Amino acid sequence: MRIAIAGFQHESHSFAPVPTGWREFLKPGGFPGLQRAATLVETVRPTSVPTAGAIEVLEAAGAELVPLTWCFANPAGPVTAEAFERIAALLVAALSDALEQAPLDGIYLELHGAMVAVGHDDAEGELLRRVRAVVGPELPITVSLDPHANMTRQMVDLADALVPYRTYPHVDMKPAGAQAARLLLERIKRGAPWARAFAEIDFLIPLTMQCTLVSPMADVLAERARLETLHGCAELAFCFGFPYADFPGCGVAIAAYAPTPEAAQLAVAGLKAWMDAHEPDFAGGVASAEEGVAEAIAAARGASRPVVMADTQDNPGGGGHGDTTGLLAELIRQDAQGAVLGLINDAESAAACHAAGVGATLSLSLGGKSDGAPLAVTAVVEALTDGRFTGTGPMSKGNPADLGPTALIRISSGVRVIVVTRKMQALDQALFTHIGVEPSEQKILALKSSVHFRAHFQPIAERVIVVAAPGPVVADPAVLPFTNLRPGLRLRPGANR
Repeated sequence: MRIAIAGFQHESHSFAPVPTGWREFLKPGGFPGLQRAATLVETVRPTSVPTAGAIEVLEAAGAELVPLTWCFANPAGPVTAEAFERIAALLVAALSDALEQAPLDGIYLELHGAMVAVGHDDAEGELLRRVRAVVGPELPITVSLDPHANMTRQMVDLADALVPYRTYPHVDMKPAGAQAARLLLERIKRGAPWARAFAEIDFLIPLTMQCTLVSPMADVLAERARLETLHGCAELAFCFGFPYADFPGCGVAIAAYAPTPEAAQLAVAGLKAWMDAHEPDFAGGVASAEEGVAEAIAAARGASRPVVMADTQDNPGGGGHGDTTGLLAELIRQDAQGAVLGLINDAESAAACHAAGVGATLSLSLGGKSDGAPLAVTAVVEALTDGRFTGTGPMSKGNPADLGPTALIRISSGVRVIVVTRKMQALDQALFTHIGVEPSEQKILALKSSVHFRAHFQPIAERVIVVAAPGPVVADPAVLPFTNLRPGLRLRPGANR
């Protein structure tokens, strides 16, 4: 049994200031760079990405793995036409070569589901279309997705099963890949596709309300599992949507793969009815930077554990550039002693720190490269690294990170900042420990993240405070200048457009 495996992951923010080009797939912070057939399996195997889980299942089943290509780039603006076409061409060419050698029994793909490319708003749907054009309509294809996928009808129609992760923070990426691989084996064995049903939900869910550790998302995932079992679905896919993509397919969606059309339709209708009935539960807000810093300082007094702050609107995992300085400026203004901010993505400042050396004092125009609002600071260089480490937390254990020249600086007020050359969401404590900062010993940890930080930092936190400082990953998507969403989609839960 020959199974082709490949991956092409990107989460695209239509309004983010920096596009995603070819080079961003070659050296992404926190994940392996682009892999071709010869290196894919051994590079990806020790990581936490979905393909690693698929590899384990397929090898255990005795399948011959046929690696094609795999790549990931950190969320940012839409993928350039050049990058999309080059990567899609690599994948399809490798697939064509594999078919030339011998027939394939199936294909596993690791996709995100929220990629927007120049010329292709539904980029995963377009990629699946190209794969189907090569292999035909009968060859089984299963796909793992990030639950932030903007799952479209085209994606559902072209794949034999779509399997989104169940968690946010995404601590089940490998299990999702493993499940997609198991369904691929089952699909091959049964010899026929499952019946399918699809539905879209008519409101967007803010990113900060999508955390599955708490209600309402914990409740909807429980209902999803109940309905999947009740109706005998091979998969009841629930995607939360990525509410920053300006195209008609943006938003929450449900797909069922089941033995009969009736079962698939009942499962989808049941989950849609639950979502519609609970729409008001998905509305929520966050604190301003000024309020959040004041709360953090007060809570840190006498606390035995760090107060964790999330700079949600500059989340590198949602399309932020990781370089806005609004929260940092507020920490300095309120003299938040014992605070460490991870991170500011600023290659120029990192290079200046490396040139100056440990112990040097220098003036920096820090961050602000994406929004034109840098912060002038005087800083002491406390530590320098090459930015290379391996993830240790629930989401990224085993993943190689290469953030380029990295510096730990102390601002004159006593606030410390990790400055990097390439961005990464602050979702793993190794970002801090690799440069000599023990997270559990800090008074305040300020993180460029929305929700993923909770997997590794919430267990050590005295309290978590989510704040909205300036940045493109807005806590309220309704403020964005959308022009291409489908009619009737509510930008806020419970509100009219």
